Amino acid sequence: MLTLQAGASAQSVRADEAATASLPAVRVGGKRSDESSEHTDRYGSTATTAGSKTPVKPRELPQSVTVITRQRIEDQNLVSLEDAMRKTPGALVLNNDPGRGSVFVRGFELDTYLVDGLPAPLSSIYGTQPDLALFDRVEVLRGPSGLYAGTGEPGGTVNLARKRALARFGGSASLSYGSWHNRRVEADVTGALDAAGRVRGRVVVAEQARDSWTDVTDSQQRVAYGTLEFDLAPATTLSLALTRQERETTPFNGLPTEANGRLADVRRSTFIGADWNRFDSDATEAYAELEHRFDDGGHARVSMRHADRNVDFTYAYAGSPIGPSGSVAQLAVIGRRLWERSLAVDAHVARPFDLFGRRHEWVAGVDHRRYDQKTHANGNTNIAGPFPLVGFDPDIVEPVVPLTQRTRVEPEQTGLYGQLRLKPRADLSVIMGSRVSRYKSETTQLATGVVSARTQVDSEWTPYAGLVYDLTPHWSFYASATDVFQPQTATGPNGEVLDPREGRQFETGLKGEWFDGRLNVSAALFRLRDDKRAVAVQGTSFSTASGEVQVQGLELEASGTVRPGWEVAGGYAYTETEHLDGSPTQVGQVFSTWTPRHTLTLWTRYRPTDARLQGLQVGGGVRAVSDYHSQSGALRIEQGGHAVFDAQVGYRWPTGLELALTVQNLFDRRYYARVGGTSVFNYYGEPRSALLKATYRF
Repeated sequence: MLTLQAGASAQSVRADEAATASLPAVRVGGKRSDESSEHTDRYGSTATTAGSKTPVKPRELPQSVTVITRQRIEDQNLVSLEDAMRKTPGALVLNNDPGRGSVFVRGFELDTYLVDGLPAPLSSIYGTQPDLALFDRVEVLRGPSGLYAGTGEPGGTVNLARKRALARFGGSASLSYGSWHNRRVEADVTGALDAAGRVRGRVVVAEQARDSWTDVTDSQQRVAYGTLEFDLAPATTLSLALTRQERETTPFNGLPTEANGRLADVRRSTFIGADWNRFDSDATEAYAELEHRFDDGGHARVSMRHADRNVDFTYAYAGSPIGPSGSVAQLAVIGRRLWERSLAVDAHVARPFDLFGRRHEWVAGVDHRRYDQKTHANGNTNIAGPFPLVGFDPDIVEPVVPLTQRTRVEPEQTGLYGQLRLKPRADLSVIMGSRVSRYKSETTQLATGVVSARTQVDSEWTPYAGLVYDLTPHWSFYASATDVFQPQTATGPNGEVLDPREGRQFETGLKGEWFDGRLNVSAALFRLRDDKRAVAVQGTSFSTASGEVQVQGLELEASGTVRPGWEVAGGYAYTETEHLDGSPTQVGQVFSTWTPRHTLTLWTRYRPTDARLQGLQVGGGVRAVSDYHSQSGALRIEQGGHAVFDAQVGYRWPTGLELALTVQNLFDRRYYARVGGTSVFNYYGEPRSALLKATYRF
């Protein structure tokens, strides 16, 4: 059916797009490539840099990839990384405070994200997620990405592509207001700073403040971004950028359950904690990039990211299950301070070459990353109860929380990598890659100066192999084998640190594109195994690297222009996770209990082409999942499957003004979006809410 629609409307789509500003995703001569998605007004992407040092069509990448364009970010009001990941097939977010959700892809929690290919630490407890106002698009690569990353979780990775300074003057401003006093303002201005356009600048600012459907909790966030680009020569560009992000939150660690794991049947606004709960963080990041474009279409690039982050939080939460009287016996208190400095550098060259009458490409490079993380944390701090859940009073005396556990962790990694993209036939691409990494990490107890843990991995080899075969002008078959490794801190019987975990995935599928890449579809089958996982030996203090888990499934996805005015983005994921080896209680059990076996995500937007309805916009979406649970021994906390629907209506005036009203959870479905333990991490999903946004573009 989709193919028939595509064929029937191809001519009209091309005509409609001819009048739309579109930035090319190819490199011609010495001109700079720009795979930006802004100004395209589309959900489909013609290029991605996820899993690649050069922009390629999603169809040419032998792994599953989702590109969330700038238009989707704005249409769906996505303001944080976790918002975008909730809309991604094969991904999962475990709810927490805004910007503190745990992001999972194919069953594994991500610990790193990328900004223009440069790694940055991703942590739920420290709230390191960036605001999306700074970025042109979100690229989600599913499966191991060790070739260009070295270490990491095998489920996938996320690349955030920064907004770039443009020569043409323009910008936008938006103001939104919604349920629970959700207020947000954004402004974005770019343009040339000299007459020739060789110096360009851009400034983006955003501020948001909101309460919550949960009593007591609220959050505020401010972000600023400035970037300059200098054409040092016709084919050489220097890019500099600086960002600042601040966040203040009144944290909520979720609801407790009854002792048997039964979820609390209380009002969704129920809060348990203290009115002095607080979470404060700030981060300053600097970027520099120097790129030279060769006349043959290749490039050489050196890029750097440096960041300083400070986090300070103290908050109380339920310290026990709900007792027979409806109360919790105590509150627990957590307090921490984090000082983190991170550096990432990458230098590479990508060049095409001709052989046997065909054009091929090679990439070679080196990268380095270093983190310095100092943490002060408390031990066990409790406040005796009882505290009734119904009618809970957060006016509690704040205890002294001594931060006596003081550590410093310094992980460091350097890698050499290379990739060949060969074209033995016009319809066949063979991609081969290899990486050698060196990793080391030290943990120091700051109170004594003693190095309590040391990890070193020398000459870790990471291979990569893939192929893409064009079956027709619209369809391609692909297959890939990808690897990644993840160092461990657990020790063996002689005190030696265990070998790194090794993740390996085999994936195959079909990808299709129409309308010059404006509509992309894909179907993927994958099997992912993560072995050498640490397994504690009962009755001892050591572990063995004998654990292995498997994640396998099917993913279907479509994004882009179905016909003039009609954009769609969505997909279906079927995911199975299992412990293949490990402790006797693990083998044969579900590995990622939070990952639903079935997940459906869909969002669509329609703008009528009839002149009488010009300017009108309607949209809607759904996220439907099967049941999920958390498990601790024989105790299981379960949430049944459910579907949540959203709707939107808006209008665009020729003057550049847009107005849109979005209603989320249209039918006010009541459910737990996250289930955790008997005392914490059980969160209701957001009730029905509305958001009105006005945007002006110039």
